[in-house]
Amino acid sequence: MRKSLIAVAITSTLLMTACQQMNTSAPQQAVSATEQQVVANPFFVKSELQYQAPDFTQIKDEHFMPAFELGMQQHLKEIDAIANNPAPATFENTFVAMERSGELLTRVSRVFFNLVGTDSNAERRQIQKTMAPKLAGHSDNINLNPKLFERVETLYNKRDQLGLDSEQLRLAETTYKNFIRAGAKLSDAEKKTIRALNAEHSTLTTQFGQNLLQETKNIQVIVDDVAELAGLSDSQIRSAAASAKAAGHDGKYAINITNTTRQPILASLDNRELRERVWKASANRAQSGKTDNGKIVARLATLRAEKAQLLGYDNWASFGLETSMAKTPQAVYDMLGSMVPAVVEKTKVEAADIQAMIKAKGGNFELQPWDWAYYADLVRQDKYNLDEAEVKQYFEFDRVLNDGVFYTMGKLFNISFKLRPDLPVYHEDVKAYEVFDANGDSLAIFYADYFARDGKRGGAWMSSFVGQSKLLEQKPVVVNVMNIPKGPEGEKTLVSYDNVTTIFHELGHGLHGIFSDVKYPSLAGTAVSRDFVEFPSTFQEDWAAHPQVIANYAKHYKTGEPIPKDLLDKVIASRSFNQGFDTLEYMAAALLDMEWHTVSASDKIGDINEFEHAALKKHGVDIAAVPPRYKSAFFSHSMGGGYSAGYYAYMWSEILAADAYAYVQANGGLTIENGDNFRKNILAVGNSKNLMDAYKAFRGQEPTTDALLIRRGLK
Repeated sequence: MRKSLIAVAITSTLLMTACQQMNTSAPQQAVSATEQQVVANPFFVKSELQYQAPDFTQIKDEHFMPAFELGMQQHLKEIDAIANNPAPATFENTFVAMERSGELLTRVSRVFFNLVGTDSNAERRQIQKTMAPKLAGHSDNINLNPKLFERVETLYNKRDQLGLDSEQLRLAETTYKNFIRAGAKLSDAEKKTIRALNAEHSTLTTQFGQNLLQETKNIQVIVDDVAELAGLSDSQIRSAAASAKAAGHDGKYAINITNTTRQPILASLDNRELRERVWKASANRAQSGKTDNGKIVARLATLRAEKAQLLGYDNWASFGLETSMAKTPQAVYDMLGSMVPAVVEKTKVEAADIQAMIKAKGGNFELQPWDWAYYADLVRQDKYNLDEAEVKQYFEFDRVLNDGVFYTMGKLFNISFKLRPDLPVYHEDVKAYEVFDANGDSLAIFYADYFARDGKRGGAWMSSFVGQSKLLEQKPVVVNVMNIPKGPEGEKTLVSYDNVTTIFHELGHGLHGIFSDVKYPSLAGTAVSRDFVEFPSTFQEDWAAHPQVIANYAKHYKTGEPIPKDLLDKVIASRSFNQGFDTLEYMAAALLDMEWHTVSASDKIGDINEFEHAALKKHGVDIAAVPPRYKSAFFSHSMGGGYSAGYYAYMWSEILAADAYAYVQANGGLTIENGDNFRKNILAVGNSKNLMDAYKAFRGQEPTTDALLIRRGLK
């Protein structure tokens, strides 16, 4: 019934638009054209595929703009109807009605922004530029609607007298708070200002991200002579040759730059001059020419400070952290600052070991950032007799996914993943699965998109094409995305242990969406604070090293022989190796993010590199050989908007994750009972209850930092 009503509404809207221009002597032709337009645009009706999974065989770039425009138009009509309803405000005709609104806009937005991140092209980037300020304005039209807010506030003020259940109460409170934080109580003049700030913010964050996407091609390091690639495997060299050919450099070799300051390939390259070229290509990106992000970063910091001041906060971090578990910038500074002395001391010990290795190998130079990974690997080999190339032979991608990650989720949650080759995907490298519960019930559709390619932004993430909601009778359709270098044509893809743990991590996010069991869509799945959302995913990482799990998937890609015990012991023991570096580069980035977002609106920001250096020096983390994991010009988490004043969340969440994993191991380990507890109290509840209450329901108490220090080898 709902589908039919939507189709009728779309047809009526399009007819009204067409009627203004059509020749009235030919009404039948106009109707036919409109009907064809409705049929031709797949976004105008719900997908008929299972759980409304997108039908990528029908979706074309030309469909996005009409769907966005009509989606916004429909959504505003629905909002106006709620705001101007002559009946007294009730939970149903206000909060529930808002939760049901915007169906078309949500549908096209989820597909479009997922594809922009995973399979971008020039047309999609242009659509994104066009839509960014329009969507910001659309949100403002809702959040700054005085009549709508009046209804929300009326209900909020008498929420304790409405007989609401706990999830309804949570929805009322979060919705009201979101309106306040969006500026609902500002004066008309202030609302005009905040609209302008939001439009500019949306435009700048879009440009920041598109500059970085373009930079992935600009900063590719081209190598003429294969001799310079000494240290790489034959497979890596063939991949570099294929990348160069694809980029128009046939006969040469291309080294692609990933999205962090440190580049994984630096651990293998013998040629120091080439290592320096690679590192500088990474560290100095997006600081010149058309893709220069310097002025964008400085303006974003000031713009966010201006918005925070307008809303009554000291700075953007104070605004952003208000709804987090940390609550205040000082709490973040205290948490990170308390760890700095121990982390810096451990890093200095690691640096001394590396400098000694440089000398032992005949080097007569001071340790530089481009040397760290290479000589750290030699120290690792010397300390653990561990060869990373040998280790990778036991981590073949398909076996890691099926016999490692999926196996673990089966043992912990009694779920299974079944390939669905009949479901269309948006790229040939993507695979679709259906997820089944213990009793055979179907839970969700899961897309696996793990391999690097042109048009995909860097990093790893989870997202949803369809969000779970009992109200809307929707089951989740989720996707995991990574950037694993794919093996050469016809060869197996071998992955590092770091990538192994990341696959576990991202499916942790995926299960947060898949197991969601919430009524209202705005509270479902991963719609939690930034410093909680990384907890369920980080919790899954340590299962990669669990004896029962690793024995099931760590097998030689040719012979199928299990990884030898002595090699496995070395892999496990080496997990705490280089943790000073790993922790410090993360903490430096987290502190840099906080410094950018604790500036005031009146602070004058000049050169971003000078700001960065001063921030690191202020906190005692300015060790030249250990730069931040992300430098400001390509710090997508911070400047792209999603984790602004929130990059600390990984460490905060890791405290929860380490504490939870230690608790589970002390109570039986890999068991259905432990999985059921985690699923019921953490994964299923979304944001439908207070998050610390959710953790205590699972654990029985608040977390401590003891397990985190042990996990990172700092205790």
